Amino acid sequence: MRNIVPTQTRQLGATSPLMESGVARLVQLLRDRPRILGMASVILFFLAWEFYGRDVNPLFLSYPSEIAKAAWAITRTGELQAAFLTSMIPFGIGLAISCVAGVLIGVLMGQVWWIDQILQPFLNAFYAVPRIALVPLIILWAGLETGGKAAIIVSIAIFPVIINTYAGIKDVRGALLDIGRAYCASPLQAFWKITFPAALPFILTGIRLAIGLAIIGLVVAEFFTAVSGLGGLIVVYANSFATAKLFVPIIAIGIFGALVTHVVSLLENRLLSWRDSESKRQ
Repeated sequence: MRNIVPTQTRQLGATSPLMESGVARLVQLLRDRPRILGMASVILFFLAWEFYGRDVNPLFLSYPSEIAKAAWAITRTGELQAAFLTSMIPFGIGLAISCVAGVLIGVLMGQVWWIDQILQPFLNAFYAVPRIALVPLIILWAGLETGGKAAIIVSIAIFPVIINTYAGIKDVRGALLDIGRAYCASPLQAFWKITFPAALPFILTGIRLAIGLAIIGLVVAEFFTAVSGLGGLIVVYANSFATAKLFVPIIAIGIFGALVTHVVSLLENRLLSWRDSESKRQ
């Protein structure tokens, strides 16, 4: 018995470094390829949903395989594609206006002090008002169709663009502007060569936030205005208690939002490649 215990202890001590090295390699793999962790979490989520969702009353919750069948049925009839295209028109108009107008207002507030002082009280007041309270007024002013939906989207999505652009303009260090003046740069040259590139990370962050809020605004608009598009499908299927079909437009909206946000992230990485080179240099 005295000879067995040390042998077992040595065996445990020999396997411990192997386990540690295996865990270290796994952690390094996940760091090198972080998308594996995200994909694994999504797969596990849907597997758990499929397993436990079958035990729930289908009136309250469906499960992925049943939702996939419902999605195929809606897609085959063309109902989902028609609703998606209907939603994309006000979404595109509203998001474009939010981005362009938001950047323009944020730049003017950051660059011109008296515009900042004039618009700041209105910006703070409108930002504090719940946008859902403005929907009846917007419907009265802009109508129930595309114009009204785009106006609701703008009322929700424009604020993060304005605020982030304004913060980015104000965040530009005075030393950078002093260097530009030392090289006899005009105010316009200083803006395009120094101020705007330095504020671009803030602007793109605001646009990413605006995308999510624009999608929320789209669904809210389609709930309260003409019942059409993806939001209209949600209302129709909710009223008929078609739970599996109800999940289809919800998941479609989520996938669309993730794809658009990913495109903006790729654009951000391309436009801000100089930021990575600066960090490597340091």
